[in-house]
Formats: sequence, structure tokens, C-alpha cells
Amino acid sequence: MRTTVNIHDGLLETAKRCAQQQGKTLGDVVEEALQRYLTSAAPEPVAGPPLAIYDGPLGVKPGIDLRTNAGLYDVLYDEEDDLARRMARGEYP
Repeated sequence: MRTTVNIHDGLLETAKRCAQQQGKTLGDVVEEALQRYLTSAAPEPVAGPPLAIYDGPLGVKPGIDLRTNAGLYDVLYDEEDDLARRMARGEYP
């Protein structure tokens, strides 16, 4: 691909000499240098916080019918109402 970039005269002359000494084109030298720069400038991946692992019992609570939305809705909102009541009493942080 052809493109135009502005390079300081001294740097361009150094790159041309380097290309000539290595028997490469100026484009090859610039491309190699740019690739080297971009791979070394890539930030190191940062590990996130450790993931919590649930090791409690699995399965559906007794009385929950997964075959209907209404059954799930009832359970969700019953738990939400219970939480609201506990929070109102100051039992939940």
C-alpha cells in the first residue's frame, strides 16, 4: 500500500543507510521497525479479579416449576418482597 508520512530528515537518512546495508528497501525497513514497535508497545494483559466459584448445592429449589414463566415470576418476586421486608427491618446490609 502506498502512503505518505512525514519523517525527520536525519531519521530518514539513517533508515535509508540501514536499508542499503541490509540489502532491503526503505519500505521493508520502515515496515519491520513499525511492526517491532507495535508489538513491543502492546500493553501486557492485566489479570482481573479472581472469579468466585460457587460450590454449594445445585438444582432447583423445591416448589419451583421451570415449565412456566408464572412459576418463576412468583418465586422471583416472593424473594424480592422478602428482601425488601428484611431491609426495612434493618436485617440486611
